[in-house]
Amino acid sequence: MISDDDIRGLSELARIELSETERDRLRGDLERILDHVRELAAVPTENVRPMTGGTFAENVVRSDVPSAADMPADAARASFPESRDRFLKVPGVFE
Repeated sequence: MISDDDIRGLSELARIELSETERDRLRGDLERILDHVRELAAVPTENVRPMTGGTFAENVVRSDVPSAADMPADAARASFPESRDRFLKVPGVFE
C-alpha cells in the first residue's frame, strides 16, 4: 500500500505540486504499476535463456573513406540555399 507520505515524498523529489485529486490518482496508478511488477516477478524464468536482443542481425558498417560519390565541401555549400563562411545557414528551431 502506498502511503500519503510516499506520495508527498515522490512529489517533493519531482518538485511538483499535486492536488488531493492528483495524489489519489497517482496513488492508484502506482498501485497498478506495482501490482503488474509483482505479477511479472512471479513468472517462473529459471529455465529461460537470456536474450540480448530480438534478432540475430549484426551491425554493418563501411569504412569511413572518401569516395567518388562524396561531394566536395565547396560544392555542397554552393548547392545550399544560404551559407556564411564555412557554415550552412538553416532556419531557427526555437522562437
